[in-house]
Amino acid sequence: MTRKLRVRQAQTVLPFGVGAVLDVQGESFVAAGIGNWPDLKTPIASDRLAARLGVKGFFAAPHTLNDRYDRPDRPGVPYVRFPGWLFCGSCRAMVRFLRENEKPGEPPVCTSCAAAPRLTPMRFVRICADGHLDDVDWWYWAHSHLAPEQRASCSEEEHAWKAGRLSFRVADRASGLEALSVRCGATRPDGKPCGAERDLLDILGPQGGYCSGRNPWQRPNGKATCGQQVHIVQRTAGNVYYPVVYSALDIPQPAEPPRAQQDAAEAVLGHDYWTNLIDTLGTPRADLFRNLIKEDTEAPDSLIDQLVAEATGCPAAPPPTDRPEAERVDLSRDEWYAFDAFELPEPTKEFAIRRSGLGLDGETEEPWATLDTHVDGVVLADRLREVRALTGFRRHSPGGTLVPADTSGRLRWLPATEVYGEGIVLTLDEQRLTAWESDPRVQAHVHGVRTDLDGSFRADQLAETAGSELSPRFLLLHTLAHLLIRQLSFDSGYTTASLRERVYGRPEYGQRGLLIYTAAGDAEGTLGGMVRQGEAPHFAETLVRMLEAAAWCSADPLCAEHAGQGFGNLNRAACHACTLLPETSCQTGNTLLDRALVVGSARVPGYFTDVLTASRECAAATALG
Repeated sequence: MTRKLRVRQAQTVLPFGVGAVLDVQGESFVAAGIGNWPDLKTPIASDRLAARLGVKGFFAAPHTLNDRYDRPDRPGVPYVRFPGWLFCGSCRAMVRFLRENEKPGEPPVCTSCAAAPRLTPMRFVRICADGHLDDVDWWYWAHSHLAPEQRASCSEEEHAWKAGRLSFRVADRASGLEALSVRCGATRPDGKPCGAERDLLDILGPQGGYCSGRNPWQRPNGKATCGQQVHIVQRTAGNVYYPVVYSALDIPQPAEPPRAQQDAAEAVLGHDYWTNLIDTLGTPRADLFRNLIKEDTEAPDSLIDQLVAEATGCPAAPPPTDRPEAERVDLSRDEWYAFDAFELPEPTKEFAIRRSGLGLDGETEEPWATLDTHVDGVVLADRLREVRALTGFRRHSPGGTLVPADTSGRLRWLPATEVYGEGIVLTLDEQRLTAWESDPRVQAHVHGVRTDLDGSFRADQLAETAGSELSPRFLLLHTLAHLLIRQLSFDSGYTTASLRERVYGRPEYGQRGLLIYTAAGDAEGTLGGMVRQGEAPHFAETLVRMLEAAAWCSADPLCAEHAGQGFGNLNRAACHACTLLPETSCQTGNTLLDRALVVGSARVPGYFTDVLTASRECAAATALG
C-alpha cells in the first residue's frame, strides 16, 4: 500500500507554503518552517527583493525528480501530518497518530479492523489570532458538559491528549453537525463505563480553553505561552491560512534617469527662481528660493541637491541613512521606470521588452481614433522573470499576527520560487488622465472609497501597492487590469488564473500603466501567445471588446449602483459577474475596484466613456446602413 505524495516546487511558496494545510489522497499535512528544510536547496537571486525584505537571499525547495528516476530517500521540504487525530470509517474509533508511528510510503491504517482500512483525519482544528494551529482536545470536548469531578473520574483524564477510547459517531436520525458526536468509552474507578458524549452542533467558532502557543511542526512547550482565545474551524477553511507573499520582476539597471525624474529635473532647471537659488547659495535667502521651487515643481530634496551639485561642481550630500534599507527600496517604482524609459533596456535572458502600439496612427474612423487618444503606448515583454518570496502567514484574519516563515528567528533567508513568462504593458495618456482625475465628480467618487480604505485594517497592507493616498488613476488602472485579463482569457485561451497583474498607478512616480503577464511554473515560461495578443491590430480590437463587455453586468443595476461591496466595502461597481478574478491573479485581493471609473455611470464619468459612446454610435450607423 505504498504511495508517493508530491508537492511541486512552486507550490512550496503558494498555496502550500510554510504553515499551510495540504489535503492530498485522503491525508492531511501541514508545511513545516524553513528551519526544518534540508541543506539541499536551490539558490534564487533577486537583489532588489532581498533589499526590500531585509534578508540576505532566497532559496527554493529541492527539485523533485520524475517518477521513474526519483529516489525514495531524496530529501525534500518537510510536511508534518496534521491533524494528529484520525478516525476509522468502519469501526469509528479515534486514534491519536504519533510521529513514531509513521512508516515511509504507507498511510495510517486501523489496526482494530481486519481489513485495515485507511484512517481519515478529523475535520476540525483550533487556531488563534496569533497564528497558532493545533488539534482539538477531543477528550475534553466529549466531557465538557460534565461537572469537574465527573471529568476527573474518567480513567483517561491524565492522558487526554492521546486518549485511546474515543469514537467519532454518526447518528442516523439527525443531520448536519448535530449528527456527529464524540463519545468516550473509558471506564470509571467503579468499573462503570464513562459514556461521556457530546455532538458537534456548537463546535465552530470561539471556544474555551488555552492555546498551545505553537504550530504542529514545533516541539511542545512545557506550558501555553499564548493568551489568545482559540477558535475551532474546519481544517480547509479560508481563515486557517493567509500567506504573505512579495514578488519582484528581474529588471536591469537603467542606463539613464527615469522619465519622471528627467521631467522633474527640467521643471526645476526651467523655474524662474533657479538662477536666484544658485546665486544665493550659502545665504538664508537660498532656503526661501529652494522652498518656492519645491512647492511649484514637487521635486524631492535629493533631486534638487543633485542638480545644485552639478551646477556648482561640488559633490552632492549623501542620502540620509536613518531609514532602514527596506523602506528605501520601492519595487513598483523601479519596474515602472524600466517600462517607461525613453530608451528601453537591452534585452537579457531574464528581461526582454520592445515598444509597440495600437497601430492606429492617422486613423480617422471611430471608435479607433478616439481610442488612440486615450492610450499613450504599448510595450511588449517577450521575456520576464519574477521571483516570489514567502515572508510568513497569518491565521484567523488577514489582520492577525504575522508568523514568520522561520519560526526560530535565526535564519536570514526566505523561501522563494522563480517563474518565467511574457506580458503586455498598457500605458494611458498622461494629459487626458490628469484632466479626468481633476473632474470634481471623479474626486468626490474616489473620496468615498478612500474613506472606506482609511477605516480598514488593510490600509497599511495596501499602501505599498496603491500609494500612501489612494488616487483615481489607481482605481481606474486596477479595474482596467481586471477587465483586460477577463477579456484576454476569451481571446487568447489563457485561463484567468494563469494571468497576473501589476498595477502602476502611483502619481508621485508618474505611473500611469499596467502589466498583464503570464507566470508559468516551469523553466521556459510560455511560447508567445500573450505577446501575440498585444500586437496590432489584435490589441486595439481586444480593448474595444473589453469596454463593450464591461458596460453591462448581469447583476446590473445592483452592481453598477452599489455604494460599497466586497471585503470592507472597498469595491464599488465590481462583482464576480463582471470584474473579480481569482485572488492569485490580483495584487490587492479583489479590492479597490470600480467598473464605473472605466465605462462611466450616471454619477461619475468614465475614462473610456467617449470611446464606448463612439463604438455604439458606429455600430448603430452600420446597422442602419
